[in-house]
Amino acid sequence: MFDIIIIGAGTAGISAYKEAVKHTNNILIINEGPWDTTCARVGCMPSKVLISTANRMFDIQNAQEVALDVSAKINTNQVMQHVQTLRDRFTQATLKDVEQWPAEHKISGKAHFIDSQTIEVNGQQYQSKSFILAVGSTPNYDQTWKKELGNRLITTDQIFELKTLPKSIAVIGSGVIALEIAQAMHRLGVETTIFARSKRIGVLTSSRLQQLAQIELGKELKILFETLPSEVKCIEENALLTYQLDETEKTLKVEYVLAATGRTSLIDTLKLENIDNSFKDIKLLPINAKTKQLDTYPIFIVGDAYTSTPLQHEAAHEGKKVVYNCLNYPQVNSVKTLTPLGIVFSHPEMAIVGQSYKQLKDNGIDFITGEASYERQGRAIVLGKNRGAIEVYIERESQKLLGAELFTEATEHMAHLLSWIIGEELTLNDILEKPFYHPTLEEGLRTALKHARRQLK
Repeated sequence: MFDIIIIGAGTAGISAYKEAVKHTNNILIINEGPWDTTCARVGCMPSKVLISTANRMFDIQNAQEVALDVSAKINTNQVMQHVQTLRDRFTQATLKDVEQWPAEHKISGKAHFIDSQTIEVNGQQYQSKSFILAVGSTPNYDQTWKKELGNRLITTDQIFELKTLPKSIAVIGSGVIALEIAQAMHRLGVETTIFARSKRIGVLTSSRLQQLAQIELGKELKILFETLPSEVKCIEENALLTYQLDETEKTLKVEYVLAATGRTSLIDTLKLENIDNSFKDIKLLPINAKTKQLDTYPIFIVGDAYTSTPLQHEAAHEGKKVVYNCLNYPQVNSVKTLTPLGIVFSHPEMAIVGQSYKQLKDNGIDFITGEASYERQGRAIVLGKNRGAIEVYIERESQKLLGAELFTEATEHMAHLLSWIIGEELTLNDILEKPFYHPTLEEGLRTALKHARRQLK
């Protein structure tokens, strides 16, 4: 009997293995498919390569914002090859690491439970005192659309395999992945249309920032809000989409349709109903959101397999921390200890740090909002990136920073600073005592914090 069996070798599973092997060699990790990660293969890394190339092209084409007259011949034929070359570099680094693990610790195959202590893989059964389930997730897509469109309907698992940039694409969805890829494609000269189910884009919950994001991004992108195709069909090696706009039926012909409407956990492949018949519906699984424990069993579910925040750094953290719960069962601790931090690599970038505006409102927290526009922010003007705004949320009684929402240039860096500040539970006055170098984009944070302090007075 093993001490720990880990099922899944993505970010969470690999992190769990690296931590577990420090404490015991009586472990097993099982994985179906490639022994790398969603992040490296089809997620964070290839998408950022695409975005980086797209943004460089956009800056060249808009050099007049910093008083340059540029004439450049831009060839995008090598973009996808560049994406794949760097993607392969990142995945090979992960695979090289995995290859160094002892062979007796690894099994390739599809696992499922026989009972609460037994799993089966490749016709063999293995028992363990505890389990870590890190099977990850798979992209959502409409099965009837796939049947009709075939390879004209792609997900984020396929888009980075394209040999060349498409001439046109319809992106279904307006969340993080949809927005990032749509804007990158548009900037690389791909005729891009976004179909958004709702009147929202990205992650921002503040109505003021959400509206600002829609206006700013709407200047660049073709976004059809509250509109989805009513019919799709394949015609002349293209996809033909029919939709209603202003009570008029319209059609759109594109080379590809990208389904970017989220991901679904693969946990239903594990036959958890063999442990308890009530576990058949994975949406109703009794999983402790903080400890990641399944009911009272020594079974813990981490990463994309069960989360409301499918983020690489959280998956790695959970994988590592949940090992303690396996080794010390029935004593278990919370593994959800990081300050919430979510970033969208759009341009301007978006981020939510700590508690969002909506969370604070829904929970009835008494807070004030400090605001700062970046249209007039000094360094942003110098950079020719003076768009967007930020909001910081200060608890009235304690005067501690509870959260923030940002829509600016270099949001990714300011969001990190704010997450660390929230983690340290600093008050408004504590934060304003910190240095703010001039001229920097971070000075906008000080503007928002001072706006909050004036309201407190």
